[in-house]
Amino acid sequence: MSADIIDGKAFAAGLRARIADHVARLKADHGITPGLAVILVGEDPASQVYVRNKGIQTVEVGMTSLEYKLPADVPQADLYALIDRLNNDPQVHGILCQFPVPPHLSETEIVARINPAKDVDGLHVINAGLLVSGGRAMVSCTPLGCLMLLRDRLGDLSGLNAVVIGRSNLVGKPMGQLLLRDNCTVTMAHSRTRDLPALCRGADILVAAVGQPLMVKADWIKPGATVIDVGMNRIAAPEKGAGKTRLAGDVDFDAVRAVAGAITPVPGGVGPMTIACLLANTLTACCRASGLREPEGLTA
Repeated sequence: MSADIIDGKAFAAGLRARIADHVARLKADHGITPGLAVILVGEDPASQVYVRNKGIQTVEVGMTSLEYKLPADVPQADLYALIDRLNNDPQVHGILCQFPVPPHLSETEIVARINPAKDVDGLHVINAGLLVSGGRAMVSCTPLGCLMLLRDRLGDLSGLNAVVIGRSNLVGKPMGQLLLRDNCTVTMAHSRTRDLPALCRGADILVAAVGQPLMVKADWIKPGATVIDVGMNRIAAPEKGAGKTRLAGDVDFDAVRAVAGAITPVPGGVGPMTIACLLANTLTACCRASGLREPEGLTA
């Protein structure tokens, strides 16, 4: 047995095409262009690459891309003034501050400053509360992407046993809530979970989002289960030469593939879905702000 590979790259490309079609209709029918503002503080190389890719994909789907690059020593008051201005700009429908930020700034306070309706990262406490209570939340992009892949693979998720390894505010907690809303029986696992392998062996759906490379082994997996690997880790790759590295997920892919029914690879699985879902959230936020019907299939 060899698991089917869940191609997140291909799914994300199709999702962006659907978003572009909706954006074109918004422009033609209502004269509205969704706008996404991204704030980058400092010069972290990985963040710069990620912000650049966001900008490229935003423009490709027909949205307005606004980038604000601030120095690493920007005063807190100046950053907050920028967020306030974007909150009050009707042409801006989504606001995202790229993390991490320099230590003199608080990520929690930055998120709290953003208008929840424009919080396309889905991190504001109001959005977290709406998700738990069944309201119309802006949902964190990575778990939203995972849910889309699961629905595409499995259809109706009702009654399936799901285990989520990881309890971060960005992925683990919202992932659990999304699966619960889709009528799964959900178990949240973490570093202090007792006998984690045995717990995972009962899962029809296993989502690994713990940040430990190759942690999930083949004997953790129920035969035929669907495995979603959110991990993105750098590990040594001596086969490529001294000092070389490669990307690896939280799942021991080669071994687990022999047991699972379907699995996301790293790279090429969950990763491409994150920016695509950021664009989906921006489109959703634009429709809500304009009093228009939200496109189907782009939200939880």
